[in-house]
Amino acid sequence: MANGAQKVTVRLADIFAARARIAGIARRTPLVPSQALSARTGGEVRLKLETLQDTGAFKVRGAANAVLSLSDAARARGVVTYSTGNHGRAVAYVAQRSGSQATVCVSRQVTQGKIAALEATGCRLRIEGNSQDEAAQLAAQLERDEGLSVIDPINDADVIAGHGTLGLELLEDMAEVDTVVVPVSGGGLISGVALAIKAANPDCRVVGVSMDRGAAMFESQTAGEPVLVEEVTSLADSLQGGILLDNKYSFAMVRDFVDEIVLVDEDQIARAMAHAYWNERLILEGAGATPIAALITADRAKFGERIALVLTGNAVDGAVLADIALRHRHAVAPAAHSRAA
Repeated sequence: MANGAQKVTVRLADIFAARARIAGIARRTPLVPSQALSARTGGEVRLKLETLQDTGAFKVRGAANAVLSLSDAARARGVVTYSTGNHGRAVAYVAQRSGSQATVCVSRQVTQGKIAALEATGCRLRIEGNSQDEAAQLAAQLERDEGLSVIDPINDADVIAGHGTLGLELLEDMAEVDTVVVPVSGGGLISGVALAIKAANPDCRVVGVSMDRGAAMFESQTAGEPVLVEEVTSLADSLQGGILLDNKYSFAMVRDFVDEIVLVDEDQIARAMAHAYWNERLILEGAGATPIAALITADRAKFGERIALVLTGNAVDGAVLADIALRHRHAVAPAAHSRAA
């Protein structure tokens, strides 16, 4: 995607510093082989299980680095963030662990299951507006009015560096990896991971994946600048939201370090969730399943022979997952089982 280099304000050294800082809060997650996907694709496929973080998603990495980078006085005043669910839960979790108080701003688009999970953290929850951009505006207002520190899921170098620790782990566990597939929303995760990967191996392909409706980073990269997108209901609800028109980091980092972004539709996401359930024995939310969807439906030429899929989270309603798993059982499981036998 690169169309000209730009000075990067997140450095590899920041990622190494983040790893030391967050070690007591974020887990080092396993990178496990997938026999079913390896047999299906003819390559070696491994799964990075961020679902095993205490909050159920990768977001705790960036949240921990950002909150723990604040001064004691700033943490005492409290932190505020905006979120489609997982980031807010991570910020609230880290704030509680570090003696701070979190306010989480969400839009009315956030699912009731994620609202309930946020309420369980004890954070102060503010529900306002119909998009993540409107939730971001509320967070900025609370920063001005109450002196809170914003932990931004997109425009925060510390968050991106924290997420980059995932890339360090992946390289240590699979040094020969030639393709890394990462879900893309605002770009905070893939920016940090891509920086870590490309610094070690510029030839390794970093492929982003998003839903085919309201994919803000894809649309922005196509336009050559950050653009607004309409939020549309999707199984991959964690990927909803824009990248902010004043994007300071992730737009340029995705442009310079990410090789391609592929899109998957709702049926492909559902089939990937069903595959994870029946074949990998994993519970994945729609966003977390998008790398599997891309691998089993996109042009095989997009991927190498040694592939790592970053499975980002497990925040899915049980009834929704049960319905998807039953509807797609015969379309997904038997064929994959027979190939893996």
